[in-house]
Amino acid sequence: MTISTNSLMSLREYFSNQQILICFNGPISTNLIGEIGSALKEHIESNHAPELEVMDVFSVYIEMSQNIRNYATSHGFSDSESSATVVIAAAEAGHYAVCAGNLVEMGDGQALLERIHELAACDKAQLKLLYKQQLRQPHTQTPGQGAGLGLIEIARRSSQPMEASLDPLEPGRAFFSLRAII
Repeated sequence: MTISTNSLMSLREYFSNQQILICFNGPISTNLIGEIGSALKEHIESNHAPELEVMDVFSVYIEMSQNIRNYATSHGFSDSESSATVVIAAAEAGHYAVCAGNLVEMGDGQALLERIHELAACDKAQLKLLYKQQLRQPHTQTPGQGAGLGLIEIARRSSQPMEASLDPLEPGRAFFSLRAII
């Protein structure tokens, strides 16, 4: 597909209407995560957002992006397989939506979806307790073993329960999407 000037204008209008601040789609590296994070932080700060809000959005973006990068690396995914889609947008009532998605093995995606639904059912006090319990667990160095402390931290920083979806792709794989409102 070739991007024309008309389609670029349409894309710009869509981004503006959806209040999308930053959007990325493609292979994600550690350096790129940092660069996008810096741009995100500067943009939110320029809107005179409270420092705690800036740090919450930044932290959730970093956690989601690093989880995607770590997962792709631990599974030996190629550049095209390790592509991520990350969108940060202004949301209702002065909040921000941090959304990220990536290719996963179907079983991993189903387990992650189940974990997110469990966390979505927890209130702030329960999330704090889960966080403390997870901190006391022995730390595993097994590559790709995520969805522990970081996911709980995203849930704790979110102003609403996280939302997630799993869209089947080729046999045994799916596209996992996660949305957090900060």
